[in-house]
Amino acid sequence: MEFENENNKKKNKNSFVWYLITFFVGCLAMYALIRYYPVVVTEEVMRLEKDVTVNENGIADAVEKVYDAVVVVSTYKKDTYIASGSGFVYQKDGNTYHILTNYHVIENGDRITVTFTDGTVLETKISGYNEYADIAVLTIESSKDLNVASVGSSNDARVGDTTFAVGAPLDSVYSWTVSRGILSGKERMVEVAIGNSSTSDYVMKVLQTDASINAGNSGGPLCNSNGEIIGITSLKLVDDGVEGMGFAIPIEDALEQANLILAGKTIDTPYLGVGMVDLTRAYYNFNYYEIIRESGLSSGVIVTSVEKNSAAEKGGIEAGDIIIGVDDQDVNNIAYLRYYLYQHQVGDKVKIKINRKGDTKTLTVTLKSNKQTS
Repeated sequence: MEFENENNKKKNKNSFVWYLITFFVGCLAMYALIRYYPVVVTEEVMRLEKDVTVNENGIADAVEKVYDAVVVVSTYKKDTYIASGSGFVYQKDGNTYHILTNYHVIENGDRITVTFTDGTVLETKISGYNEYADIAVLTIESSKDLNVASVGSSNDARVGDTTFAVGAPLDSVYSWTVSRGILSGKERMVEVAIGNSSTSDYVMKVLQTDASINAGNSGGPLCNSNGEIIGITSLKLVDDGVEGMGFAIPIEDALEQANLILAGKTIDTPYLGVGMVDLTRAYYNFNYYEIIRESGLSSGVIVTSVEKNSAAEKGGIEAGDIIIGVDDQDVNNIAYLRYYLYQHQVGDKVKIKINRKGDTKTLTVTLKSNKQTS
């Protein structure tokens, strides 16, 4: 019995030694694998976490999907070249092709041409536009089978997703330049001026990207890493110390306007029928000193005049009132007043909050058509 116990002890001791040896050998093997083959291990781990379309070879495949659908838009007035921008073919109907671009690219033009990547130049017809949405639709006829861009979804895009823009920054020498970045933000509210206005006239809800966007890129596509268009590059925040902030109109908003245009539907913008000035710009105007003093406000829109039989007059708005809200939204200036009003349709009833001689009132106004003088 003692002899058997001794043998069992030796066997257990030997087993323990072998366990230790096996453990240390395994550790050494793993160390060697990680040290000498780190790339392989890292790639396998990354692959388990998520498959993505972006890799160190770039996004060339995605760019190729949209590249030939992008055009350079040239605007002329009385045969004089006045401006250029970008655009892209987004829809085909037989030999008819429709191109999306920004309204400000073709503004004031009476003749528009588009140039394709192979050098072909075609005359276009302006099918229509929406100035405040900054959208225009151009139509061309071609017997050639032209490239049509794939449309994606800005709603599905996430902050941090890869984006890229294609366009003609600065001038035609740099046509079809590709710039890459990420989606930096969604639903950014950006104030913009219409035409040559020195003040902000309207607010646009846009996508933000750090992909490089310059003058001439306007109207071109902002794409995801699959080469699908999620927005139309429209404007760039330019200021001292600000860099890498570009903006694009969500593709869903652009297509909504384009569909109305191609359907021949009149885009009726609601209107109040008032003259107005931003309170912040009226501070040093003697005519508005007493109105501002009585209100105690630091922002809002002063009503300077009210048209006869207008929506404003029938709703009880008077000259000297300060508009401070539409429905449940605060109104700080004219740009935001227009934005909130234009979310409604002609005939809608809206709540307009005003300050009149220091007292706050809420009036119900039935919006009329912009075909009346505004």
